[in-house]
Amino acid sequence: MTKTDLINTVAKEVEGITKKKAAEVVEAIFNDIYTALQKEEKVQIVGFGTFEVQKRAARQGRNPQDPKKVIEIPAKNVPVFRAGKALKEAVNEKK
Repeated sequence: MTKTDLINTVAKEVEGITKKKAAEVVEAIFNDIYTALQKEEKVQIVGFGTFEVQKRAARQGRNPQDPKKVIEIPAKNVPVFRAGKALKEAVNEKK
């Protein structure tokens, strides 16, 4: 499913909402998640999952083109999503 598909689905499922308004709603949700993660805040959506930022420590790695060379990989923050119990159950549910 793409963002456009999501917008179309929201517009169909919510009575009285246009595709334009659905697009605004979807964009607002994504922007709020981005903003919270930039502030390193956790975003919990009960029944769906949790978005959060984890710190990845600096480490040494190998150059893929020349495995003999050691390279320094800098520390960075990475976004992580953990599925909630209800989402995990829904994915594993047999139809």
